[in-house]
Amino acid sequence: MSETVLYVSKIKNGTVIDHITGGHALDVVKILGITGREKKVVTIAINVPSKRFKIKDIVKVEGRELNPQEVYKIALLAPHATINIIRDFRVVEKQRVKIPNVIEDMIKCANPACISNSNEPVQAKFYVESEDPLLLKCHYCGYIMEKKDVLQQF
Repeated sequence: MSETVLYVSKIKNGTVIDHITGGHALDVVKILGITGREKKVVTIAINVPSKRFKIKDIVKVEGRELNPQEVYKIALLAPHATINIIRDFRVVEKQRVKIPNVIEDMIKCANPACISNSNEPVQAKFYVESEDPLLLKCHYCGYIMEKKDVLQQF
């Protein structure tokens, strides 16, 4: 006899971010600016069993849909995540996150000597060298940033 375990309850309206890389749910919550004082239900599941990835994290946010900038930031940390928009307990839209080939004005270069970190009117710009593991190359100084460098900014 097999048992089915429901780890997380359904939400009526909002967003479910599924297939987050195991251990990164709290980083996703931070990206979304969720503090817990918003008076909305937020469900966080960490290291949940997954058939595809062995373990995954899930974040459910009641009463909120994500903007494209938030989705791109989540993609940097969890390149296999899916975003599900829920209305009246049903998935009405499902999308896989996608890291753009060029990332502009979303994160800063980790090289303190980079011109994008000076007072010059220059926007940070990166080229995606690899999605998993994450490697971003700065347009200006060529510095290669890894996931850990990006995590420090959220």
